[in-house]
Amino acid sequence: MGDNIITISVKDIKIDAALGNSATAIKILDALPLAGKVNTWGEEIYFSIPVDAAQEPEARADVEIGELAFWPVGKAFCIFFGPTPVSVDEKPRAYSPVNVIGRILGDASVFTEVTDNEEIRVTRKHR
Repeated sequence: MGDNIITISVKDIKIDAALGNSATAIKILDALPLAGKVNTWGEEIYFSIPVDAAQEPEARADVEIGELAFWPVGKAFCIFFGPTPVSVDEKPRAYSPVNVIGRILGDASVFTEVTDNEEIRVTRKHR
């Protein structure tokens, strides 16, 4: 994942994540800091961001708990922490293919207490 560490803040939660080096991840790093209003969809948080990126060849709908992604259709930053309404088991599944951009460093289940319309911020972690 490299050295692209970000901090996600919402409510009293502050958790770090590592972004990869994909074209989409770099676009998101360049756009930081980001802020938005939370939308929840099952055990997924997503929010619109001012980034435009095409679906990458390795985009997928089946994701892992703790993965971060960009949803090209909705121009949204996504955090997966459990099953969604289209999941077939306990794993998260995106509505349509997403560009996986990174992973939460820690326990992604902290996001279960987050509700719609809460302010969320994504910033570059300062050393």
